Amino acid sequence: MGMIKTVGSSGQISLGKKFAGQTVLVDEIQAGVWMVKVGQFIPDNEKWLHGVDVQAELNEAIAWAEKNPPKDTNFEKLEARGTSGAHNDPKKVPGRTFRFEQPRFSTAAFQSVQD
Repeated sequence: MGMIKTVGSSGQISLGKKFAGQTVLVDEIQAGVWMVKVGQFIPDNEKWLHGVDVQAELNEAIAWAEKNPPKDTNFEKLEARGTSGAHNDPKKVPGRTFRFEQPRFSTAAFQSVQD
């Protein structure tokens, strides 16, 4: 149902209390014609998280985390291992396969990195 509103001197209109606090997209589809859509806003620095390939990787990581709960670390044992030995060289760990790839994103900034 259409509503007739008067644009105030500050250039604002009210959509009514029903929409109070909600985020809307206002799109001027032609001069003097606006389409208003209620929705959610995704900040520019988080849009990469919504890509199909990233979603698949995140889903895989979440599934792995659900199947592999965190374990307590024995710090004494870890310290006793020191900084030398096979455990620090992935190529020397028996029975393990490792993929070495360029990181797709920086975990520090959570922003995508160009390959």
